[in-house]
Amino acid sequence: MPLALSSAQRDTWMKTLQARFQQNPQRHPDLTWEVVRARLESNPAKLSALHEMERTGGEPDLVSHASDADALFFYDCSAESPQGRRSLCYDEAARLARKQNPPAGSALALAAEMGVELLTETTYLQLQSRGTFDLKTSSWIYTPAEMRKLGGALFGDSRYGRVFFYHNGADSYYSSRGFRARLAF
Repeated sequence: MPLALSSAQRDTWMKTLQARFQQNPQRHPDLTWEVVRARLESNPAKLSALHEMERTGGEPDLVSHASDADALFFYDCSAESPQGRRSLCYDEAARLARKQNPPAGSALALAAEMGVELLTETTYLQLQSRGTFDLKTSSWIYTPAEMRKLGGALFGDSRYGRVFFYHNGADSYYSSRGFRARLAF
């Protein structure tokens, strides 16, 4: 789990989040910063996890949807897959099974350590409905157990004005592939 933020870190982080919130109203129509701030301040552990998303290059911002009326969801909104979360295979089983040149880590393990969840096909599409992301990179997304048992894993990106989902061996890793996360408040 992420370390707790000091009072000064928390204040600076809240100002960053507020500025990003105000710069991107299309991601969260009909929400006010006061409502969001109150929710953030009521959960310091999640605020620290959100800070980990930032520290690893995710540029998290609130992305809301009509069906999520009671929950606030922060997504990685960096233009490309977060720089600090690239060159990872999908999960630890794939990393450990890799005989040559294993990566330093895996997407699922790092997400768990950060206290966040990988996007699914549905949540990746929700994010893409609020902007255009992963034009030059790709991001691992949560893979159903049936597919993972067969050795594969899913990733998504945006090319030619469309969102695409692909498959790869779960043990593969690339400098242009990371993972995007989501955190609910």
